[in-house]
Amino acid sequence: MPILTMLMFDLGLELKVKDFALVFSRPRAVIAGLAGQIILLPLIVYALTRVISVSDAMFMGLMLIACCPGGSSSNVFTGIAKGDVALSVSMTALSSVITLVTLPLLMGAMFELPVGRLVVQNLVLVLLPVAVGMSVCHRYPVAASKIHAVLRRLAFPLLMLLACLFFVGNREVIIENFGVLGSIVTLLIIFAMAGGWLLGLVARLNSRERRTLVIEVGMQNAAQAIALAGSPLVFNDETLAVPAIVYALMMNVILLVYVAFMARWKN
Repeated sequence: MPILTMLMFDLGLELKVKDFALVFSRPRAVIAGLAGQIILLPLIVYALTRVISVSDAMFMGLMLIACCPGGSSSNVFTGIAKGDVALSVSMTALSSVITLVTLPLLMGAMFELPVGRLVVQNLVLVLLPVAVGMSVCHRYPVAASKIHAVLRRLAFPLLMLLACLFFVGNREVIIENFGVLGSIVTLLIIFAMAGGWLLGLVARLNSRERRTLVIEVGMQNAAQAIALAGSPLVFNDETLAVPAIVYALMMNVILLVYVAFMARWKN
């Protein structure tokens, strides 16, 4: 999926090796955030779908978005919300790498999937473009900064374009399931954000770090979920992308409200 490849390349453009080392200098913040993304989100999806009944395909699609890494634009949202941008960048980088393993394992444990193909797909769609972006950043930092400035402005419109393309092809399924999915996705995002805040309290993080966890846990990589759902190598079923399309819409609405409020907050 070209759009996902570009978004992951853009993420790599702002990453440095030291971003992955933050887990050693600030372990409580990083571990709390990763626990929210990798453990808490799938548990929330499982709990919600036990209360609100959905089809097997919608359950699989919801679990797919829960198992994906943090959104590539989360650092921008974190900056607006006066959070800890360095922590946000590190968490996005770490979750993107860790979920290369956890996503196939979790999805493979719950559903009958070609796990090997899913691993390869993740490596091609995520790790390779991120590695190329990091290489460009290391060798040509000035050019990387200019490219990143352009791609950062395109990230949100491209995500919406990707969602719109899938909406056109699956509009009947989306309209049919929007009421139930809209409710589940909205609750998922709200519970995820609340969970991020609570994890920050338990880990005794400061207010900027807690704001960051709220965004990181509440903002998943919808583009990756959409791309994996439609991939002919793995799922090859665009219906599974429907939850991610609804998630992309609701995520940006809810997170924009949150960051707008935080941007006006005095502390």
